[in-house]
Amino acid sequence: MVIHVNGEQRELSNDIQTVSDLLNHFELANKKIIVELNANIVDSSQHEEITVQDGDRVELVHFVGGG
Repeated sequence: MVIHVNGEQRELSNDIQTVSDLLNHFELANKKIIVELNANIVDSSQHEEITVQDGDRVELVHFVGGG
């Protein structure tokens, strides 16, 4: 499957089926993160239900502390 993640084309395993799978793949599952899928914000309660498909555009935004 080929998707765009943060503006970069990525080829991913077909084992990645949901937003949750995608976050696990990028080791972001336990972080505070905003997921935008095809210009729609995905609520964290739906990460295990919403599917990722070939050609999707995903933006992953996570917060970094510091000062």
